[in-house]
Amino acid sequence: MDFSYWEQKTWFSNVDFTIIGSGIVGLNCALNLRDKYPTSKILVLEKGMLPNGASTKNAGFACFGSISEILSDLKTHTEQEVVGLVQKRWDGILLLRQTLGDKAIGFEKNGGHELFLTMDFERYEECLDKIQELNTLLKPIFGQSPFVKNNNLFQFEKIKEHYITHQFEGQLDTGKMMSALIRKCQEKEITILNGIEIESLEDSENFTTLKTNFFEFKSKKTFVATNGFSSKLLKTKRIKPARAQVLITKPIENLKIKGTFHFDEGYYYFRNIDNRILLGGGRNLDFKTETTASFGETSIVQNKLETFLKEVIIPNQNFEIDQRWSGIMGVGPQKTPIVEQLSNNVYCGIRLGGMGIALGSLVGKELAELVE
Repeated sequence: MDFSYWEQKTWFSNVDFTIIGSGIVGLNCALNLRDKYPTSKILVLEKGMLPNGASTKNAGFACFGSISEILSDLKTHTEQEVVGLVQKRWDGILLLRQTLGDKAIGFEKNGGHELFLTMDFERYEECLDKIQELNTLLKPIFGQSPFVKNNNLFQFEKIKEHYITHQFEGQLDTGKMMSALIRKCQEKEITILNGIEIESLEDSENFTTLKTNFFEFKSKKTFVATNGFSSKLLKTKRIKPARAQVLITKPIENLKIKGTFHFDEGYYYFRNIDNRILLGGGRNLDFKTETTASFGETSIVQNKLETFLKEVIIPNQNFEIDQRWSGIMGVGPQKTPIVEQLSNNVYCGIRLGGMGIALGSLVGKELAELVE
């Protein structure tokens, strides 16, 4: 691509900071860089028409980990690591709400309920037994005991007689959140360019050379905030893509379900949004296929989601599926996000482990703070 003098001068010369990825992490990084360096030239590049990973494709859960998910994490992480993760998720949600305001993101705190299928006896009993222990562990974060036992308020079927509710879990409108973030960046004179994919980075002593699918340019500092797409660009095995499939029904009359819901260690999740059921998950049915950076849906996952709708969530109501979609998360052997300086002028904030809403604002802030 040949640039005019004006194009080169306005957008691609004397770039102080380039951020790759316009999701929650990337835009929060840009906002924090603007606060730290008010006169800097900040450029955000996004390969999609919209943020292309999971930032506009998630379920809108402001969550910190259901009880079975936290117990599962304690098997692969130290107690200190798990507490640290939950603290980061809590801090991240507070920062997101502070940055944009509850009204702008449609935030509501209606609690998050974990359901246990009738056949899931061992996990149910283990979680009931561990409520007090986990409350003691996590109470310093929330100021109160987060987990309580609740009756089956919404008359789901084929589940145990009680939910285990996280009292502080919330929900938001993902589209409103990202739209508000983009507007805030534009107000701060942060340039966001879409449809530009970074093919390679070459770092030197004083700048980074970025090769895109259209052109090449230089930036003093570069930040990678592409989460599930980062393994190819950064050539690292510490993160891999994970596809999350979702469906949503058409509006359902008199739908009284309220709050966010999880089951099977967080691998499934659903909520009421605009009198529709949004249901996602099922990656654990076929980890190999779902370890991909390609969008799309599979029959094994979608059929399972529809079965849960029919048999558990709304068994006595007619419904129609309105839309299906997928998002790409970034996961790894550990759930702690990677926020690091990789070389002289290249930094990354990646591996959010399916908790992008909770962690994204904080990871973006920490990423910007790496620059001295």
